[in-house]
Amino acid sequence: MEKVALSLATALGARDIHTRAHSDRVVQLSIELGLHIELSDEELEMLALGAQFHDLGKIGIPDKVLRKPAAFEEDEWACMKQHAVIGEQIILAINGKNSPGIARTVRHHHEHFDGSGYPDGLSGTEIPLFSRIISLADSYDAMIETRAYHKPRQHKEVMDILNSEAGRKHDPDLLYAFCQSIERSPMRGTDA
Repeated sequence: MEKVALSLATALGARDIHTRAHSDRVVQLSIELGLHIELSDEELEMLALGAQFHDLGKIGIPDKVLRKPAAFEEDEWACMKQHAVIGEQIILAINGKNSPGIARTVRHHHEHFDGSGYPDGLSGTEIPLFSRIISLADSYDAMIETRAYHKPRQHKEVMDILNSEAGRKHDPDLLYAFCQSIERSPMRGTDA
């Protein structure tokens, strides 16, 4: 699985270096939160793979959508949301021992705690734990980094947004743990 994982990460980087760099940061943030909530070494390994591949399905998204520097039209948003399912299919095609669990994590990383996410509208603890962790790390990184459609936000602003989403987008218990772990993280955004 490790050789395939490296190949897929390399392919993602060749397709979109920004998505690859984002995935690398999401891995680190996810692992930090996983350590904070005392996941086992095996769980941390599975979490890292899920985080590394959470956006792998973007390989299948057309450039005109993936690289669009503005808000999506309805049809473009529907296309972009397919990346979670495409990623799941790619991971399942590996047919490795851990593929089903990693694929499930990838599929559900955009589910929201209140059931308003995609692709399946799962809610609460129906959403796999690793997907809920990755959702937090993904949201944090997306807001503190420069994107084609927004400038980076300061750490305090990002934390205010995340806290306002507790119980709606994010698992409130995991968010509480994330609030503690991010303060000690080298990945913490600035307040300058």
